[in-house]
Amino acid sequence: MYQYTDFDRQFVHQRAAQFRDQLERWQKGRLPEDEFRPLRLQNGWYVQRYAPMLRVAVPYGELSSKQLRVLARIAREYDEPEAEVYRKAIETQGLLGSHKLPTHYAHFTTRQNVQYNWIPLAKSADVMDLLASVDMHGIQTSGNCIRNITSDERAGIAVDEIADPRPFAEIMRQWSTLHPEFAFLPRKFKIAITGATEDRAATGWHDVGLHVVKNEAGEVGFRVQVGGGMGRTPIIGTVLREFLPWQQIMNYLEAVIRVYNRYGRRDNIYKARIKILVKAEGQRYIDDVEAEYKQILEHDGAPHTITQAEYDRVAASFVPPTLATRVLQSAEKTDAELRAYAADDVMFARWLARNVDAHKNPALRAVTLSFKRLKQAPGDASGDQLDTVAELADRFSAGEARVTHDQNIVLPWVHAEDLHALWLAARAAGFASANVQLLTDMIACPGGDFCSLANARSIPVAEAITERYQDLDELDDLGEIDLHISGCINSCGHHHSGHIGILGVDKDGKEWYQVTLGGSDGSALSGAPQAGKAVGPSFSAAEVPGVIEAVLTTYRDTRENGETFIDTLRRVGHDPFKAAANGARFKVEEAA
Repeated sequence: MYQYTDFDRQFVHQRAAQFRDQLERWQKGRLPEDEFRPLRLQNGWYVQRYAPMLRVAVPYGELSSKQLRVLARIAREYDEPEAEVYRKAIETQGLLGSHKLPTHYAHFTTRQNVQYNWIPLAKSADVMDLLASVDMHGIQTSGNCIRNITSDERAGIAVDEIADPRPFAEIMRQWSTLHPEFAFLPRKFKIAITGATEDRAATGWHDVGLHVVKNEAGEVGFRVQVGGGMGRTPIIGTVLREFLPWQQIMNYLEAVIRVYNRYGRRDNIYKARIKILVKAEGQRYIDDVEAEYKQILEHDGAPHTITQAEYDRVAASFVPPTLATRVLQSAEKTDAELRAYAADDVMFARWLARNVDAHKNPALRAVTLSFKRLKQAPGDASGDQLDTVAELADRFSAGEARVTHDQNIVLPWVHAEDLHALWLAARAAGFASANVQLLTDMIACPGGDFCSLANARSIPVAEAITERYQDLDELDDLGEIDLHISGCINSCGHHHSGHIGILGVDKDGKEWYQVTLGGSDGSALSGAPQAGKAVGPSFSAAEVPGVIEAVLTTYRDTRENGETFIDTLRRVGHDPFKAAANGARFKVEEAA
């Protein structure tokens, strides 16, 4: 993973010191609220439904065990509201029929970041100092700027990788951090990058999606998509370049964002994202980007051209881990041992099939720890659980873990011969559920339990579905299904890209849920990215589990041998599924 330089470390500590000064001046009344607000937002501090929320940046999802332990300490010691704040929150929550508002937790997000929901602002500077002590921060995790750059959680280790995207992502991070021209864009701006043949970073759904490719001459470059996004208007990014030489990617990004900064709407927050500009202007936007790019190359001196020396400098900071020195047994012996363990324990066999992936190094594996289980929201981790992940990372993965955009954790450096020992340890910790990519491996945002923007709660719906589908035999029979839940149209739960999407909506002050079918994130399983289609009017919260069951029953009844849910849906069409979903509505007299 990336190793901070002395400059990086000094920068983060200075930023933390600046924030402490800003906080203290605000507390003393010397810094007005309207001036403090953008400063705290620029450091990742929101004020949400009940309390402040901190978003911690995790570039391309990489975390060291040392960082995990500090995140665990923050969860244990700081993620606790003042008593009166919590009392009022519980009272308000009770009006919704729920009294569950867990504290002392961190939350993995779909942008590979980490969030906390309860840290008082009075303690925020102490938390920033703690984060800085392990090379972490919240810079540009909020505001109308370039946000955390996401990537494939298998970056640098994937067997289908064309080139490691992390050095490019790091160059972009350094360029975009506190960029004076792009600090106040019309709206937030998100970039995703993948270096593999399979798109595991949902690049088509981002403001800028970058996919490493090779041209006919074998040269490495980027396929550039611009103008993707979810929200009120789900749009897949437009391809501006099928091949752009890697050396020019920063000059081209500069052109893309300059044109957006110049013409993006600032009079309407709902139409301010770059996707609206690209959709409205079409070829005119593309022509303007190309003209700006030409200006940068021919008249500005191409200042952001990545030289080989600059690439090598950044790439050298991605230090491969020092794996435990050992005499490795043969691959044949390891495979024989794993087959024997799997024959003795069907749960281990399922875990091998679901949670373990091939590695660029044949002696290693990438292992997913599932954070999807009963009684905890998807992606939530307590302080103790974070400490356990750190211990597992130290013992089995050279001290490194990675957050996925599916809200799980990957251990990227596991020796194949350690898989059974890791499974035993993960099972003891509750992280070994063999449900990766199955129905209960769902994405869900915090929703109305915590977010001030949400129209409805996501977590109770996720819990109801998870509770209904606990039988692993049934889950395996259903096969791979992407279920995504958002509490509002902002789509933090990526409901548009789910094979089954659930969107919380407000109707007369009550929680209702719209169900969509047929979405795709662009992965090999899902095919080309596209937004799901609604099955009809929204459903009550009580109806949702039955609706999901009706849809899945239709899949079982119509599928052909070996066919996945998404393949059956596309072959048969939406109509039978829509009819089943709408047939699961409660009748008026039953509801009464």
